[in-house]
Amino acid sequence: RVRGTPADGLALDSPTVDTFRTALTVGLGAGLGAVLRHLVVLFGAAPGTTAALALTFAVNIAGCFAMGLCKPGPLWGAGFLGGFTTFSAISVAAVQSDAIVALGIVALSFATSIVSYLLGHTLRERRHG
Repeated sequence: RVRGTPADGLALDSPTVDTFRTALTVGLGAGLGAVLRHLVVLFGAAPGTTAALALTFAVNIAGCFAMGLCKPGPLWGAGFLGGFTTFSAISVAAVQSDAIVALGIVALSFATSIVSYLLGHTLRERRHG
């Protein structure tokens, strides 16, 4: 890494530059993950259908499992898998439903996401000790 002088501005190895670089990395990954999720749901089911909701659940479960299994860094973790999974689409489906159905959607989404992460994490721990 090259360090600049104070007159040159920020040093290339400064904490601010590292934070900005990490933020860009996360943003790039999130964009890619969101595009893939959109394509999976778009080509898998008509928008607003039960099938689209089921695919969104499947995407969230797969993404949370991968996060637990792989323990990825910023690009693949917070970035790609964070963009791939979605709570907002689940929230939209919940808001468009009756109250009891909405509660079920949110609770099921939360529970399946946590369980799938923990399953992936447990498998990673068993594999790597």
